[in-house]
Amino acid sequence: MDTLRLMHLFTRAVDLGSLSAVARESGTTQPTVSKAINALEAHVGVRLLERSTTGLLATAEGLRFHERARRLLDEYDDALADVRGHARQAQGLLRVNAPVALGQFHLNALAQEFLALHPDIEIELILDDRFVDLVGDGVDVAVRLGGPLPPDAVARTIAASPRSLLAAPAYLARHPRIKLPDDLARHDFLRFAWLATGDEMALQRGAEVVKVTTRGRYRVNNALAIRDSLLAGAGIGLCPHWLVHDLVQAGQLVRVLPAWSGTPQQVALVYPSRRYQPARARLFMDFLAQRIGALPGWMATVDR
Repeated sequence: MDTLRLMHLFTRAVDLGSLSAVARESGTTQPTVSKAINALEAHVGVRLLERSTTGLLATAEGLRFHERARRLLDEYDDALADVRGHARQAQGLLRVNAPVALGQFHLNALAQEFLALHPDIEIELILDDRFVDLVGDGVDVAVRLGGPLPPDAVARTIAASPRSLLAAPAYLARHPRIKLPDDLARHDFLRFAWLATGDEMALQRGAEVVKVTTRGRYRVNNALAIRDSLLAGAGIGLCPHWLVHDLVQAGQLVRVLPAWSGTPQQVALVYPSRRYQPARARLFMDFLAQRIGALPGWMATVDR
């Protein structure tokens, strides 16, 4: 039994969601692919796929097996390339997770640029403001903005974005002037809904650090909604520059207490804590490390 071939056909069936698509890709027939996957299921003693008239759906066991099998096949191909004395062309499916706003502002365009450079790589970009299960969801690379990291992952910090207090001129015109950090407690403050620090905010001016308890009736779990709310004059927010630099340049948002700032928001590339990373994942992480720090609103940082 050619187990590696069976594993390849199975992983592609999960990736493509169709036995016919796998058959076309492999230059064979659908019955041949179906028999191969049946043989693999018999070999492992577990049903891996549920078949229906509408397509394929991996079972829970199938999803776990797919994630491990895909990485095993990648490592095998890299091992062959290494022993033959040449680098293998990076190929295959790359699953990437990122926050919605970062995906819309940067990752979508960067992914297209990366795909143009590597025609044998596919990218599945999952935009979600909640952090996904890297192993359970088969994610190769997650782009994480600040916050604690999951215990089963390792991270590479690649850039940081300064954070400033911002508001629309219309909001500031109809509210009392802000002269000191403590004055913020008398204003409507917009913030992200899942902040571990809640309404408490730290501001710094050089070596001086103060903590302020803010007040606000609106919290939202999406950075784009915070951006839109600030633009509409709903309040004051502490925002990373990458999210609002265009609005500041256009004068649609202005800095509040410009001498004070928040802790810069770091961006990290997070991946499962395994020894092996497929070539496509390594290439993509190196690409993002080079590109993100050079974008407006970002500054490159030393890898940790």
